[in-house]
Parts: sequence; structure tokens; C-alpha cells
Amino acid sequence: MPERPEVCLVVGAGDGLGGALARAFAAEGLTVCVTRRAKSLEALNALVATIESTGGRAVAHGVDARSEDEMIALFETVERDVGPIGVVIFNIGANVYFPIRETTARVFHKVWEMACFAGFLTGREAAKVMVPRGRGTILFTGASASLRGREGFSAFASAKAGLRAVAQSMARELGPQGIHVAHVVIDGPVDGVFMRSLRDDVDQMLEADAILKPADIAASFVALHRQPRSAWSHELDLRPWTETW
Repeated sequence: MPERPEVCLVVGAGDGLGGALARAFAAEGLTVCVTRRAKSLEALNALVATIESTGGRAVAHGVDARSEDEMIALFETVERDVGPIGVVIFNIGANVYFPIRETTARVFHKVWEMACFAGFLTGREAAKVMVPRGRGTILFTGASASLRGREGFSAFASAKAGLRAVAQSMARELGPQGIHVAHVVIDGPVDGVFMRSLRDDVDQMLEADAILKPADIAASFVALHRQPRSAWSHELDLRPWTETW
């Protein structure tokens, strides 16, 4: 039986960075499995069609990344039906603004579930399939909030800081077992549907390289995966040259 192609699993493949990550790893020859909530399957199928139109291989999965049962089933399904998972990217954001007096327990818990707990589930299930093979890459998408809590972002910042700590713990545990775990701090605005809904000068920012371009971010994720193990990075920060930090 011929060897099945290696799989890149992107958890949280939205219209911006997630889609760019999927396209970038498909261009590297990996079969890409992309996930979003089941209600977003139409958008996922459009991404799959785009990747396949350029000669890549992609499969869509409707999954709630906050559900332990669904995440366990996802990894089992991909390993059984698609191929061995060599790269896992956790890319769920949950970037929401709520002043502290308006942050309900439900909001805080939901943001933590999306941006931290779901990352833990993703990383744990990735480790289960990668450690026996002694190889693999697990990448987490961070944010400015991974490093500092701004006003109005207590829920988001605590979740992203927690995700960063999960990534650090995993890297120290899994690195000696051959698994490359890295956390990428995206420190600045990223071009996409969400950002264009907030501001009307995105095109001008693109021309000035004053906003992060999803394809350029994705290239750095690919570079992390391709790093030789004699010189692994755990944390990488990316920001436009004009960004104040």
C-alpha cells in the first residue's frame, strides 16, 4: 500500500489567516484538513475548492473545538480516513471587546473555552498521535493579548495568556520527544473580513505594508514547521514595521 501524504490540520480556518495557513501548507504538498463550526461548512467547502483548484488536497470538517468528544473524534477520523497528522495549527481567535463591568460570567467563560480550552484539547489530541511517531509540529496562533491585557479585553487576554502557558508547558514536555511546539504572537492588525468591517483604510495600509498580510504570516508558520530540530524556535512575534510595540 502506498504511503499516505502527511496531513496539516488547521483548527479554526476562517476567511483570513486560517484560510491562508491552509493554502500555504497545501502548497507544501500536505493534505490539509480544515475545521470550523458545522454552521460554517459552506465557507469551508469554498476554501477546499480553492485549494483543489490549484492542485492541492483538502478536506473540510464541521467541528466545535470546545467539545472534547468532537475533538477526539476529529483526530481519529483524520488519522483513519485521510493520513498521518504531521502538523496541527490552533488558530481560533475570540477577539472581543467588553469593558470589565459589562463582562458577564457567560462571556468570560465562552471566550476562555474558545481561545484557551479548545487549544488545550487540540494540543492534547495532537500529542497523542505524534508522540508514538516521534515527530510532528504543533503551532498556536497568539495575539498581542498573549503578552499584555489591554482595557476592555480581560476575557480575551486571560484566555490568550493561558494558551501561551499551555504552549510553553507542551513545548518543554514534548520537545525532548521530537515534537516541535511553537507559539506565534500576532502583534498588530491583520487584513481580513473582520478588520475591513472595523476600518475603511485597509487598502491603503496594505500598500504601505502597515497591516499584517495573511499570506506573509502563513509563510512564517511554514518556516517554523520546516526548522531543523538543531535550531527550533518556540516563540515568534510578527508585526508590521510601522507597529508601535
